[in-house]
Amino acid sequence: MSILSFSTKLLTREERTDMKIAEAGDIIQFKEGLQGRVQKVNKNSVIVDVTIMKNFRELDVEPLTVVNHKNYTIIAQHA
Repeated sequence: MSILSFSTKLLTREERTDMKIAEAGDIIQFKEGLQGRVQKVNKNSVIVDVTIMKNFRELDVEPLTVVNHKNYTIIAQHA
């Protein structure tokens, strides 16, 4: 997957807390049970590394994917 160029607005910690937006390092779950570690937080989405899943090689997915904030659940927060 190639990420060319896009604009981002960094959110304050208060904005992320109010909206339950993941932070870099958090583990999220999305779609039908896919999980990944958040690499970057954008205004409307996060970039997620799904290679942390044990069955990653069996799945037909790219190593990085973009997930809208509305479409995931935080399952583990980075300390």
